[in-house]
Amino acid sequence: MGQDKQVRQLSDFYTVADAGECVDSQLEQVSEEKEQADVEILKPLLESALVHNVFYDDTLNQQAIEEKFATISPSIGMVQQGEKIIWRGDLITNEKYRVLMSFMKEYNRQLGDISPSHTIYTGQFILVSISIIVLSLFLRTFRRDVYDNNRKIILILVSIVFMVFLTSIVVKHSIDYLYLVPVCIIPIVIRSFFDNRLALYVHITTIILIGFMVPKSFQFVFLQFIAGIVSIFSMVTLQRRSQIFITSALIFLTYAAVFSGLSLVQRDSLYDFEYMNYAYFAGSAVLTLFAYPTIFMLEKIFGMSTDFSLLELSDTNNKLLRDLSMKAPGTFQHSLQVANLAEEAIIEIGGNPLLARTGALYHDIGKMDAPLYFTENQLTGVNPHEEIPYEESAEIIIKHIIKGVEKARKAGLPEYITDFIRTHHGTTTARYFYSMSVKNNEPDKIDREKFTYPGPKPFNKETSVLMMADSVEAASRSMSNPDEDSINDLVDNIIDNQVKEKQFDDANITFKDISSVKKIFKQTLKNIFHVRITYPSES
Repeated sequence: MGQDKQVRQLSDFYTVADAGECVDSQLEQVSEEKEQADVEILKPLLESALVHNVFYDDTLNQQAIEEKFATISPSIGMVQQGEKIIWRGDLITNEKYRVLMSFMKEYNRQLGDISPSHTIYTGQFILVSISIIVLSLFLRTFRRDVYDNNRKIILILVSIVFMVFLTSIVVKHSIDYLYLVPVCIIPIVIRSFFDNRLALYVHITTIILIGFMVPKSFQFVFLQFIAGIVSIFSMVTLQRRSQIFITSALIFLTYAAVFSGLSLVQRDSLYDFEYMNYAYFAGSAVLTLFAYPTIFMLEKIFGMSTDFSLLELSDTNNKLLRDLSMKAPGTFQHSLQVANLAEEAIIEIGGNPLLARTGALYHDIGKMDAPLYFTENQLTGVNPHEEIPYEESAEIIIKHIIKGVEKARKAGLPEYITDFIRTHHGTTTARYFYSMSVKNNEPDKIDREKFTYPGPKPFNKETSVLMMADSVEAASRSMSNPDEDSINDLVDNIIDNQVKEKQFDDANITFKDISSVKKIFKQTLKNIFHVRITYPSES
């Protein structure tokens, strides 16, 4: 134990078997000089004395390994003292970037001070915090509807954090694959759930955060900024799912064009181009196609609508809509007219016209269970309400809301479509049956709640416009001789009564919006009924 350590080769040591063979060899030489009897007595004594006297010490072995590892430098390559690693204004290539990062790690290791890392992390934390705060202020100022909705906020933050995290993993693994990261998925996803302006702002925030951790930050941010704008432009009018393939192709062309321009500015020769980056751009564009399943997954998780799902739901060949057209054809035609009115109005006042149209197509699916109790389906002239009390008639009419919600949930319709079914009558009354009941009975004996829809009231522009469109379209069918004045009075009276009953108090719709909706409805109904201008007489 007290002796100094000595270095020996493994071949210097004998195993018990090797030592036994050596003993036999020596005894054979001795047997030639001495009698055989003495050798036979000596051999078993020597073999029994052979035991291991060198043992493995795991602690010392691990200590030796750690000492060897400690002498290994994490740096890459070699930089001679006084040698210039990179000159001011030089292009930072991938190889030079690795050398610089390696030199920084080695410098910090030799310095034996970890405070610079803490300083860097603190600075990064401050910059990231400022970026998120600015994003929050933007939402609070310009998109209060998003700012007040926790699901929407979480969706935005998850998208940003995921892309920043993915890029950081790629950068740590190999900076060569930086341009393979599909950063443009972010503006595509956000545009699908929100509007163009918010998609662009979130994309800018994301690439700025990523820019803190990548080399050639200006080149990266500029490249991704232009590609993000192009991807948003390509999805402004989303009408087909195939558009995402067009978007992917445009992203690749944008990457290639911008990178070529930057390379020509920074290099004197085409031979210096990093042509492998074009392959990475193509891979990034292909990976952007994963935006479609990502959007589908986020729809299910957050229960929010996108144009992709609305396009599928608004197809009139959908089973639920086909059942409605077969069982209640009058209601189906009414729903189509309401969808046209609602879509035109939402385009005028700002909102999601595809959402309004889709919600209008499904708002009356609850009428399928008892279609003949609704006037638009009474083609034979027989009215079953004539044989039952007014309260019972009102109950049947009101029940189409509950039936519609049940059918929607059974068919797996998303909640944002079911909301149109629940809110399109708000908390109004079944006016005709309530008026007839008051006319034929003492008002004090009538329970108004039995004639009142359960609600809730509309809570956004789309559901509010649907309530207006539904009532106006239904009432317009009872007009015997529609002209300009009668249509104007009809629209004004119906919508003014809804405002008086405070049906739009929960929605973000203004009196200016309501005035614009009235104007659209009047013009559209005049076109439907082919109302001509009344010319003055010659006298």
